[in-house]
Amino acid sequence: MTSLAEESLLLKKTVILAIFAAAAVVLGIIESMIPVGSFMMPGAKLGLANIMILTCLYFLNGKDTLMLVILKTLLTAMVLGTFSMMLFSLFGALLSFGVMYGLMKISRKRLSLIGISVAGGIAHNIGQLAAAAIVIDSLNIFYYLPVLMIAGVATGIVVGIAVRYLVNALGHMKLFAPFVPNEY
Repeated sequence: MTSLAEESLLLKKTVILAIFAAAAVVLGIIESMIPVGSFMMPGAKLGLANIMILTCLYFLNGKDTLMLVILKTLLTAMVLGTFSMMLFSLFGALLSFGVMYGLMKISRKRLSLIGISVAGGIAHNIGQLAAAAIVIDSLNIFYYLPVLMIAGVATGIVVGIAVRYLVNALGHMKLFAPFVPNEY
């Protein structure tokens, strides 16, 4: 039997996940309206929804964040895309999540949120290229990796800065208080 305090904490976590999922989908939709790839680098995106993923990873655990990654990917693909878009996005999102989760676990005190975000941005692009290589049955697509790595670093820095500000602001809210980690 669970206590009232445990039930309250579970409810707060559920509310936070719902807020993060809604915000991630909205950010994904907004991002789809910004033609970054057409004038900057084909295939490049800002990765705005990753703001919510890294923020979730900061406050909650890996299992909760993985659920958010899957929810965000499925919901955004249903609203915006096709199966292939979902496949590329899922590969990228899962690899990015794995890298950021691992770095948070082993280097939380040594790496900044910006550093973790940059690693996640690069991993996302590698995951998407891996999905493309599977779809087209060729590793030749990896010629584009250096260009996407530059994009991953740039967008990772922007996302990381946004996460730093968001984490600081949310950490002062009563809803998030029980989830603020002691290590940071």
